[in-house]
Amino acid sequence: MLTNYLKTAWRNLLRNKFFTLINVSGLAIGLAVGVMILLWVDNELSYDRFHQHASAIYAINARVGAGSGEQVWPGTPAPLAVFCRQSIPEVADVVRICPRGDQALVSFGDKKFPETASAYIDPSFFRIFSFDWIEGQREHPFADNHSIILTQSTAKKFFGDQPAQGKVLQIGNSPFRITGVLKDFPENSEIRYDMLFPLSLYASQFQGNGDWKTIDEDLGNYFYTTYLLLKAGSSPERVAVKLTQLYRNKRKNEPEVQHNSFELQPLTSRHLVTPDGNRSALQMVQIFFLVAVIILIIACINYVNLATARSIIRSREVSVRKIIGAAKYQLFLQFIAESALLFLLASILAVLVIYLLLPTYNELSGIHLTISFTESRVWMVVAFAVGGSLALASVYPALLLSSFQPIQTLKGKLSARLGTITFRKVLVVTQFVFSVGLIISTLVVSRQLTYLRDKDLGFDKEQVFSFYLRGEMHDHFEAARNDLMKQPGILGVGVSDNALTNLQGNSTGDAQWDGKQAGRMFIVHVNGIDKDLIPLLRMQMTEGANYTGSPADSLHFILNETAIRQAGIHDPVGKPFSLWGNKGTIIGVMKDFNYASLRMPLEPVVFYYDRTGWCVFVKTTARDASKAIAAARQVWRQYTPDFPFSYSFLDDEFSRLYDSDQRTAVLFRSFAVIAVLICCLGLVGLATYTAQMRTKEIGIRKVLGASVPGVIRLLAREFVILVGMGIVIAAPIAWLAMNSWLQQYAYRTQISGWIFLTAGLVAILLTILTVSFQAVRAALANPVSSLREE
Repeated sequence: MLTNYLKTAWRNLLRNKFFTLINVSGLAIGLAVGVMILLWVDNELSYDRFHQHASAIYAINARVGAGSGEQVWPGTPAPLAVFCRQSIPEVADVVRICPRGDQALVSFGDKKFPETASAYIDPSFFRIFSFDWIEGQREHPFADNHSIILTQSTAKKFFGDQPAQGKVLQIGNSPFRITGVLKDFPENSEIRYDMLFPLSLYASQFQGNGDWKTIDEDLGNYFYTTYLLLKAGSSPERVAVKLTQLYRNKRKNEPEVQHNSFELQPLTSRHLVTPDGNRSALQMVQIFFLVAVIILIIACINYVNLATARSIIRSREVSVRKIIGAAKYQLFLQFIAESALLFLLASILAVLVIYLLLPTYNELSGIHLTISFTESRVWMVVAFAVGGSLALASVYPALLLSSFQPIQTLKGKLSARLGTITFRKVLVVTQFVFSVGLIISTLVVSRQLTYLRDKDLGFDKEQVFSFYLRGEMHDHFEAARNDLMKQPGILGVGVSDNALTNLQGNSTGDAQWDGKQAGRMFIVHVNGIDKDLIPLLRMQMTEGANYTGSPADSLHFILNETAIRQAGIHDPVGKPFSLWGNKGTIIGVMKDFNYASLRMPLEPVVFYYDRTGWCVFVKTTARDASKAIAAARQVWRQYTPDFPFSYSFLDDEFSRLYDSDQRTAVLFRSFAVIAVLICCLGLVGLATYTAQMRTKEIGIRKVLGASVPGVIRLLAREFVILVGMGIVIAAPIAWLAMNSWLQQYAYRTQISGWIFLTAGLVAILLTILTVSFQAVRAALANPVSSLREE
């Protein structure tokens, strides 16, 4: 029976090659794109879910400050781990991670490489996380403070395919024995390092003096990422309340920190949800999932439309089958088999398309997807896409075709209801609601990115490159600066403690001024700069003056407008200001400039004087840029010959803040084009069918004097009206969706009316072009031939 169904289905597909080609093409494109998007969505949602206890692992976030100055940090004080171990029974285990700031030279024999991503960790790291070991013991990761664990690729750089455990690396001036080798951290993990050191090594660097004696007492340094493994049934909210209370009790004599609190965030949400609860990345994943479903639906609608449109042509076939004894369920299975065979052909073609497009798709999306049918998740995604589409597209046409009444059909009395004309129109409108919505979204995203690219950030970032100093060059920076200024193509050199895009990396609440409310925690971003940085970047001062380079500058501060406004300081120049207990005077107010993504509102910044910072900014010209870089490299090699020279242009650094948005724009454009292409394929099929069904009508109209343009208008008018309805419905839906998307930006463009007009015109023009080809063929046909046909 099944063989007979498949043979009959195959003959029907071959008999109608044109419609088979349209259906297979539309479905193959829809399935290929849908599967690739769904694989990306699955990858984004899979981050850190591979850990054995993933659902019970939480990161601690700190909420500090109050009112307009409140911030949420992913860093926490180290003693929170002690609190958890000693006083919170719901916590099964805890680990702290502290990134290493001193990137030293790593050597083994004649092989030397600069230290890459590395961190200090507690040994419990390997009890909580399920990263795979190649060499060493998970239970005893470190033998002593001078132990180190490498990833597989890092070990291979030094030792090739030889075992690494037990060998000694020279890191800076200290030897470290390798006690373990891990498989490379998975790409779908937020935790990724090349080298791991024991946290006890970092702890040993505390000298036992100052405000905090050890890292287990240092409640003022929010530099550690802390993860908890909770016991089954434990409430993360209750654990957070206990942590907050323990912290406040330890600092009960400090009123300014009594409003600080801690929250627990699931490990599995860290990739898509920021510590402060911003869900824009998760929202984008949800949008792309919706886009995948939309493209699959559009492809399915094409199939349903063509199948139902051709139902009248196949009604006699169905009626004859029923008269000779075919049951309704047999006919239903026959048409399901026909759909399944067509979907099989489309799926095979879709797999070929995926393999061809995957490298380009990876480049556009900025990820590294691979298709391996040995992975269960790939089969799940494919099953969802193909199975769901098959069910959506095949059931209704099969029910419709198997429900014809044979006597009425053979008498030529097929009911118009069975042609489901209204239903087909609804489907066409639905297709273009989706397509026009994607076009509008693409235009809005592109306009927002253009706005971000062209917005004045408040300083001159053009033709400025920067690089970080290392030991010798930092220690002799004035000599190095003089060498740089002598080089051709270099117009100026300035220095700061941090890159401009990393000002948020150094924040403090230890700031005082006259009139500050008692107990208020005021969080500011802090950066040390020299006297040359402000003029080099053409930053503007609204009050006061820049640093002069004199020794007195060590007692001077410059604040941005936001800091002055939030602090409530009136006539700030000359007023006293204290940072980290260092008392000084405000000598200037800098006009606000954007140092972070324009998704974020401006926050307070305080500049102090530091003529020997770590980040060097070099101003050059477009013509002399290569000479300036070569000159900087030459000076670098004089002081740090063992380290490669690495630099970046300031405009590139700020562009990278929007890499994900740029990729989103490109993908949206691509998906919009694909959606419209699939819609047009469907219109080609429907226009062909319509022309076939109205052959005699067209012949009569031409005999009575109808012109070719008149016939074209006749056939195209219905489709243009349907597309127009789709535009009217899509416009408000797209406006609501994109307006919500724009809210994630502190600085955003407006959604103008021309965007909707452009999207509508594009859709209508494409519809006219698509339908006109078949309309012209029908209009140019000989009316005598069409009237002679029976």
